[in-house]
Amino acid sequence: MRPAVFGAMDGLVSNFALIAGVAGAHVSAHTVALTGLAGLVAGACSMAVGEYTSVSSQTEATMAEIAVERAEIQARPRAEEAELAMLYRRRGLNAELAAEVAQVLSRDPDQVWRIHAREELGVDPDDLPSPYVAAGSSLVSFAVGAVVPLLPYLFGARTLGVSMLLAGVGLFLLGSAVTRFTRRSWLVSGLRQLLLGAVTASVAFGIGHLFGAGGVS
Repeated sequence: MRPAVFGAMDGLVSNFALIAGVAGAHVSAHTVALTGLAGLVAGACSMAVGEYTSVSSQTEATMAEIAVERAEIQARPRAEEAELAMLYRRRGLNAELAAEVAQVLSRDPDQVWRIHAREELGVDPDDLPSPYVAAGSSLVSFAVGAVVPLLPYLFGARTLGVSMLLAGVGLFLLGSAVTRFTRRSWLVSGLRQLLLGAVTASVAFGIGHLFGAGGVS
């Protein structure tokens, strides 16, 4: 849920600012809608590609470390068993019990490298993140947020008012949803996100107005 909430917030803030900036240039509603749609598609695809690349790279790096660990277990099993025993001693087991546990766990060659990966590398080799799931969820969550300020224009709105209202409600709700992870006040978090989004959109609107149809020769 955490990446979904933050992905939707990113889509909402960035596309609302884009729409506000273009609307500030006093262009047609059709141009604003087209720009918002392009921002949605481009932003969602960019998020998906970025997440896919990031998670793929992280997974590949983790698999490389696991491969090194497996090679070390095959090359020097006794040393790796002693290393595992040391890890358990650091966790509070006495030396005799830690050595016994490490010895028992090291008997299964198909499981011992998984145990080393969890204990030494801090990763679960059977539960590595999928780059496809990360990319898909980022694409969808960004698109959901980005479509909120765009909806009024898709249904025929001619001004920024309704889009601003929907974006404001969305920003407040998403800011409030973040409190599931931060344990802050939902009201404070919602208002803070609303304020940050409003400032971002206002800056974009001001720039659009300054360099828009009436401000450039």
